[in-house]
Amino acid sequence: MTSRTALVFGASGQIGAALLAALRAAGWEVLALSRLPRRQMPGVRWLRGEFAQMPALPAPCDVVFSCGPLDRFAEWHVQSPGIAPRVVAFGSTSVHVKQGSADADERDVARRLREAEAAVFATAARRGEAAVVLRPTLVYGAGRDATLTRIAALARRAGRFALPRSAHGLRQPVHVEDLAAAALAAAGRAEAAGRSYDLPGGEALPYREMVARVLASLSPSPPLHLLPDPLFRLLAVAARGAGLARDLTDAVIARMRDDLVFDSAPAACDLGYAPRPFRPPPGTFDAPP
Repeated sequence: MTSRTALVFGASGQIGAALLAALRAAGWEVLALSRLPRRQMPGVRWLRGEFAQMPALPAPCDVVFSCGPLDRFAEWHVQSPGIAPRVVAFGSTSVHVKQGSADADERDVARRLREAEAAVFATAARRGEAAVVLRPTLVYGAGRDATLTRIAALARRAGRFALPRSAHGLRQPVHVEDLAAAALAAAGRAEAAGRSYDLPGGEALPYREMVARVLASLSPSPPLHLLPDPLFRLLAVAARGAGLARDLTDAVIARMRDDLVFDSAPAACDLGYAPRPFRPPPGTFDAPP
């Protein structure tokens, strides 16, 4: 059987590392881009560079995967020669969530994601490529995410964690290995061409229950305190002023009340997507070695 070759951008990131493992297990030959030197491994050839300083790319490959910032990839993709008949790129459900935010920076994130998706599809259509965009929700499983792993780190440091009592909006955390499986499926499914898919986790649960399960996976397990909303906002202002939680903005706090639930049925139908429920075992939120 002829081996397939993939070019992977963002291969050293949390999703990219999981995809790299899945590709190797499936027998792919992988070309992976990194700004820093990386440990060599069977089936993987590391290329040193980045979008601003792209190294010479080898002969055409079967699939290009983008696991890093979608806007940076879209800029490169528009200007690059077509080197693969299929492109699988990760975006984010923030394209939905943040487009109506009261925070101008968050609205800008949604705009850049929306424009990047459009650019990827337009470029692929012009060149006759099959493009697929995958939009994860709250990513976890590599100990490197900026939400759940950070909650775990803050709780360990303080010995406790607090939330506003109104933090009951639904969330669907998704494991990096489930995202890697979806990307691998998207590389070979004809029906996925030209489509984007939301990729939530396998369970919708209230924000405070999600955090409670994060804390339960730690040893010892810090207690969770539910505070009146005005008191929590005052504490958040103090934490931002002390430089402890600069991203805990009013928009973020308000969104804890909102249900951020996405439909996985299209991905299940076209990609066989079957994500796991959120049951993080001990060690899930430990820093990677």
